[in-house]
Amino acid sequence: MPIIKSAKKRVKVAAKANARNVQTKRTLRDALKAFSKSVESGKTAEVAKAEKAAVSALDVAVKKDILHRNKAARQKSQLSKLAKAAGAKPTKSAAKPVAKKAPAKKPAAKK
Repeated sequence: MPIIKSAKKRVKVAAKANARNVQTKRTLRDALKAFSKSVESGKTAEVAKAEKAAVSALDVAVKKDILHRNKAARQKSQLSKLAKAAGAKPTKSAAKPVAKKAPAKKPAAKK
């Protein structure tokens, strides 16, 4: 058990982070299993919905640094390939429009 105050706080913070990570991993595994079951069932609408949920769960895991982005990209590619083989139509991801930033003005030079 830690004695120093900051070490005690780190134990609490680490426990919270661990709980969050476990929840995210569980959600990811459930989404991947649901996708697998939907592929076995053969219903194309169900496959497309499950693929979207699984891809979303992968993106969340990457965002929270639980999964490496390259591994997630590989898994998304595999999901897409399986969905296509099952007859699901490929879904286009909605690209977010990039807002153009106005060029920053240089501060006036002091005289």
